[in-house]
Amino acid sequence: MVQRVQKILSQWGIASRRRAEDLIIAGRVRLNGEVVTLGDKADPECDRLEVDGKLIQPSQRPQFIYILMNKPTGVICTCGDPQNRSIVLDLLPKKLTQGTGNHPVGRLDFNSSGALLLTNDGELTLKLTHPRYHLPKTYEVWVKGYLKEEMLQQWREGVMLMGKKTLPADVEVIRRCPQHTRLKVILNEGRNRQIRRIVQQLGFHVLRLHRTAIGSLVLSPANENSLLSGHYRLLTPSEIAFLKQGTNLIIETKGTLIQ
Repeated sequence: MVQRVQKILSQWGIASRRRAEDLIIAGRVRLNGEVVTLGDKADPECDRLEVDGKLIQPSQRPQFIYILMNKPTGVICTCGDPQNRSIVLDLLPKKLTQGTGNHPVGRLDFNSSGALLLTNDGELTLKLTHPRYHLPKTYEVWVKGYLKEEMLQQWREGVMLMGKKTLPADVEVIRRCPQHTRLKVILNEGRNRQIRRIVQQLGFHVLRLHRTAIGSLVLSPANENSLLSGHYRLLTPSEIAFLKQGTNLIIETKGTLIQ
């Protein structure tokens, strides 16, 4: 089937859609010997498509992988780091990384921990990271100092951040004392370092930030063992269906690596 080249690369787990576009712009993708430009289309069943000189063949399309990880602090959410720091792929066995196109969906910053999705399904990655889709994410946040209720209400209603108002958020106090305030925060958007920047704007400092859930995918489900820091598990078929239904993607289990 004829499709845009960047869509083929993302569907086949070679790169996310945005990363595929970067590869094309850099001139690293060729179609039938010619350098691909954005918008070019191909049929992988009959066209010769290459990335960095390596031929992409239909028989080599990897199985789709869907993983939930409990990311520890001090680990980078990238597929590589020029400073040789620890990355999330280092926490997975080679069978789930080498030649699979597996990559993190979105990011948790270096000093944050918790739920992180990884997949080689480029179409799902694009949907989950697009601003149009508001998959709720739940966090536990430890803030230094005593946050008054009126401050929290500002946060709930939305605050101006870099010239744009944030979406309404659920902010619940778990514990409040003079030394620190512990919060449960549910966000429906994912701006860069959003929680830390809002807390700083309110005049406080985040001591610890831990993501406990992505939608209905939780690290500590009721009556089940918690996913320990640095550990991971494959998503179940129902969990994959939840993610795809939430982004209006066609549910496809054939060729999918699941439990």
